[in-house]
Amino acid sequence: MRNITEDNLVDIVLERLNSESERDYEVISKFIKHIHAFIKDLEPTEEEWFKAIDFLTRTGQTCNDKRQEFILLSDVLGVSMLVDSINHRTKKNITETTVTGPFHTSALNFEMGDNIARGDEGKRGEPMVMRGLILDENNRPLEKALIDVWQSDDIGYYDIQDTNQPEMNLRGVFETDETGEFWFRTIKPKAYPVPTDGPVGELLRASGRHPMRPAHIHFWIKADGCQQLITHLFVAGDEHLDSDAVFGVKESLILDFKLNHSTEDADKWQVESPFYDVVYDFKLARQKT
Repeated sequence: MRNITEDNLVDIVLERLNSESERDYEVISKFIKHIHAFIKDLEPTEEEWFKAIDFLTRTGQTCNDKRQEFILLSDVLGVSMLVDSINHRTKKNITETTVTGPFHTSALNFEMGDNIARGDEGKRGEPMVMRGLILDENNRPLEKALIDVWQSDDIGYYDIQDTNQPEMNLRGVFETDETGEFWFRTIKPKAYPVPTDGPVGELLRASGRHPMRPAHIHFWIKADGCQQLITHLFVAGDEHLDSDAVFGVKESLILDFKLNHSTEDADKWQVESPFYDVVYDFKLARQKT
């Protein structure tokens, strides 16, 4: 029997690894090395360590079909954006990516021009038209691109957070034709707090951080022959752009949501005047062959 000490324990644990996959071995061994180094550096009490285990346990218990607390934890620690940055290095001439977030779920299929704001939100929110093109990196239009969108309402809630909203409100899936054009009607999104009634909220409070995200619309775009794109479009001037709780803001994704007072344009786009007229062309990277 070998005498186990704090100095030799990590080596003993690593010696017992017998992974068939090289990648599995790399992931597990590096995790073991880093977690042991963290513990040796921090020197937590047993009470503190069980508190950490309880935190992770409750994080898992908070997850359900409408809420993903572990994604939220990854987001507020900046880990999601770090993974995003590593996986999308040196991407030029395409739309920048950002985090998926914890609120994506299934959505209804819509025809171009449909309104994704249903129920009272469509009546009380500020009307908006979102339009543009789906292109590849060479500016060629992408036919049959699927555009999955989701957003908060005018008071800062997603449908899955708010029982007063219709199911699948302010989210939808659209498909482009040969022109690559898209447009849909909605309402201007509002800044909102990430959920703070669970373990992640405890972490934010302990860190002295606010939970706010700047107003934005999510896009998840897929097209044959291209890499999928997950991104947001942010509202210029939002007070939380420089302190986003999940570190997801990129300068190229901040847009001026312009208020259009033209009644002629309002009639054209089938909305009330004035309305927010937001135009953006998405560019997707071609898959490597």
